[in-house]
Amino acid sequence: DHAALDAAGGKLREQALRVEASCFDVTDMVAAERAIAALLARHERLDILVANAGITRRAPLEEWTLQMWDEVLAANLRACFFLAQRAAPSMRRNRHGRIIFTTSATAILGRAYIHAYVAAKSGLAGLTRSLAAELGADGITCNAIMPGYFETALTKPLLRDAAFVARVTERIPLGRWGKPRDLAGAAVFLASDAASYVTGQQIVVDGGFTTTI
Repeated sequence: DHAALDAAGGKLREQALRVEASCFDVTDMVAAERAIAALLARHERLDILVANAGITRRAPLEEWTLQMWDEVLAANLRACFFLAQRAAPSMRRNRHGRIIFTTSATAILGRAYIHAYVAAKSGLAGLTRSLAAELGADGITCNAIMPGYFETALTKPLLRDAAFVARVTERIPLGRWGKPRDLAGAAVFLASDAASYVTGQQIVVDGGFTTTI
């Protein structure tokens, strides 16, 4: 989304920060590889990868098609693996790197109708651990942020259901749905030297949702 990237970049530039944007489809492996290659050509290193693009589909079990299943897994799991694979060589050369994925509370709780999304996020949790195990010797950490219920474009269909919103909110000890900015602290921590001895973990950011029954 070029427009969204430009808007986000503009806000950061207003804070006197340097920003570059590269718009590509993470499920297009050729485009992703070119984007990372171009970044490395300009800067000669890649220190942090935050792979958080995602989509979902909602349908009863009998209505799921192979195309729907493949689309969700391609964006939410396959893309994360191959982006990490392309980013890792530079990190290995510098013996330093941070890989951060975004999983989901559905990876441990499950939810009806979004079967491919739950499967992908569960797989991503496992991928976080396996990459941490392999890349740790090279000074690279791999962790994940596990959001609960957040107000995002992905949850717009849920937010239109007032009864459902009220039911979820009642279960959240902090009494509200999360907003994207609520994920920032966990991302900054995992990307920083403060998390240099943290790897293979999922940090739950859910207002306490998964602590209740």
